[in-house]
Amino acid sequence: MEDRLKNLKKTMDQRAFSQLNFTEKHRKNILGKINQPAENDEDILLAVMQLLVHEKTGFELTKQLRGRGIKKFEDNEGFLYTLLHRLEQSGCIQSNWTEAGAKYYQLTDRGRKVLRKADKRQTNSQVVWKELFER
Repeated sequence: MEDRLKNLKKTMDQRAFSQLNFTEKHRKNILGKINQPAENDEDILLAVMQLLVHEKTGFELTKQLRGRGIKKFEDNEGFLYTLLHRLEQSGCIQSNWTEAGAKYYQLTDRGRKVLRKADKRQTNSQVVWKELFER
C-alpha cells in the first residue's frame, strides 16, 4: 500500500473510527458479507427468467432483481439489456413495444421449457445455460 494511503488509514483509525466499537458478532457479520460470493451469471439468468414468466419492462425487472438482492445492475444496467438481447436471440424471450414507447419482455414456450429444465437440475444449471447459448 502506498505511504499516503497508509497515513490516511492511520489518521482515519485515530479520528473517524476511534469512537466505534464492534462486537465480535458484528465483526463476523461484516467479514461474512465481505467474503460472500458475488452473484454468478447463472443465478442472475435464472432469476431473470423466473421473473419474466409475466410480462415486464426492463425497469420493472431491474427493481424486482434488486428486491431479490441482485445488485449487479446498479452500476451497469447495460448488462441486463445485453442479457435480455441474448435471451431474445436464443428464442427464450420475446419483446414487444407499446404505443407509449415501453418495451415489454416475456418468456416464450422455449424459455419456459429451459426454465423448467433448470429448476429440475438447479445443481447442474451450468449445463442447461450452456445448452441455451450454444444453439
